[in-house]
Amino acid sequence: MKKSILTAMVCVGMLTSCGKEFLETTPLGVGNEQSLSNKAGVNAVLIGAYSLLDGVGAGPVNTSSVSNWIYGSIASDDAYKGSDVGDQAQITTIERYIPQADIGAYNDKWIAVYDGVSRANNTIKLIGLATDMTDAEKTQALGEARFLRGWYHFEAKKLWNMVPYVDETVTDYINLPNDQDIWPKIEEDFEFAVDNVSATKAQAGRASKWTAKAALAKVHMYQRDYLAAKPLLDDIITNGPFALVTSFHDNFRIATENNSESIFEVQMSVGDGGSGQNGSWGDNYNFPYGSAPGGCCGFFQPSQNLVNAFKTDAAGLPLLDTFNDVDVKNDEGLTSSDPFTPYEGTLDPRLDWTVGRRGLPFLNWGTHPGRNWIRDQAFGGPYTFKKFFAYSGENAGAESPRANANNYRAIRFADVLLMRAEVAVEENDLATALKLVNQVRMRAANVVVMDASGKPAANYLVKPYPAFATQDYARKAVRFERRVELAMEGHRHFDLVRWGVADSVLNAYLAKESVKRSYLKGATFVKGRNEYFPIPQAQIDIMGANVLKQNP
Repeated sequence: MKKSILTAMVCVGMLTSCGKEFLETTPLGVGNEQSLSNKAGVNAVLIGAYSLLDGVGAGPVNTSSVSNWIYGSIASDDAYKGSDVGDQAQITTIERYIPQADIGAYNDKWIAVYDGVSRANNTIKLIGLATDMTDAEKTQALGEARFLRGWYHFEAKKLWNMVPYVDETVTDYINLPNDQDIWPKIEEDFEFAVDNVSATKAQAGRASKWTAKAALAKVHMYQRDYLAAKPLLDDIITNGPFALVTSFHDNFRIATENNSESIFEVQMSVGDGGSGQNGSWGDNYNFPYGSAPGGCCGFFQPSQNLVNAFKTDAAGLPLLDTFNDVDVKNDEGLTSSDPFTPYEGTLDPRLDWTVGRRGLPFLNWGTHPGRNWIRDQAFGGPYTFKKFFAYSGENAGAESPRANANNYRAIRFADVLLMRAEVAVEENDLATALKLVNQVRMRAANVVVMDASGKPAANYLVKPYPAFATQDYARKAVRFERRVELAMEGHRHFDLVRWGVADSVLNAYLAKESVKRSYLKGATFVKGRNEYFPIPQAQIDIMGANVLKQNP
């Protein structure tokens, strides 16, 4: 009995399921290999592999959310942990770049991504056993499963760099060393999906050939292999069924999900008997506090540095070098009843679709009141998260006041355009880089936040770049555009790392932000140490330090 319990615990805590032996002893009423080795079973298990994309498995786990709000945004210059000093202090550890391997957040994320790998591998094994599927059906299912396996490993690679690669042939789940660079294996999975998955999706949320091409291009970009990324990105832009939607904000609304800009979109749902856990549960900490909609929990607050990045000059261009010299006016230190006039300088309109700030409309919830919606203004600052926030009437109600069906857009067309602009910069093709950046930039001007009288809620001004005079200037402009376009979407930390500038950018950020946020005093991003997160100590304890090696 004890042996059976221990085996089950290892299966849950380790990288993949315990395989055929475990399935053959599964209790009646629970799916096993025999009952699932058919078309219906394969599809069910494949859907199970897709379902873990949100990062929520056995229970609601905010620290493993698909949005990477902790690892991609708070671990960058985009956001503070927020809330108050004592709540989820482990996130402050991450924000301060303290390499502490035993905090639970890392293990939560590890389990989520490797459980996803396990589900993909179980699908692959069942496809080989199914006798009622045509060759074409098997090929499609195998392509989708391998896409998902590649995606989950890609997530692990981004966070920890040296990680184990687990395929369907693995039987020794305790001895899985992380002594090999797994980029080639991830590429193989995505390349298989490119070659074998259909160009159209059978259902929203599934991977298509285009999804796989975008993911493969992104993998090449992370390795700075621009030559390999270029034809994939060109194919998506020229031949794919994608286009920028007219309104930037339509990428973050339930009413306009799975639109023409969506290349890979993680599906959320509520009202389905899942107690809200199939909704955007991984981000349910990230609501304004107090009298605000949701009433909890005040996490994930935009940084002053990020807000300053949306300032524009008289020509409607960003202040690439001086954006952080003077702060956008805020209401820190004021109560909600104190008089306050918002910043009157020119701003990129994407700011007020991304950040909740005092005196501006907060979707259809009314005007943001400032401090009354902030849990601890002195700790987390004066701003609230807004980008994925649902409109009034779109939450799950009785299931959870904070769960909603707002999908996470993991790859969207603007991301692809800006990656292709990066390639152009590195090839010194400044005309192409200029065209692509301006294509994204001018969409931002189409739809702005309006006040109750129907007028623009702030002094919005965004214009195209007239030219890129030098390669260095173009590189800076493309990277800056990527920041403001994808702000708070969980990409920023990983972008800084792949560009090789994380230490310089983040230490400059910490030097100034620590004056505003005292808990950041003494924090330092150490080159060669903080680009990747610590391997979870719990996993090292399971496998042994001689098998699973800790990061520097």
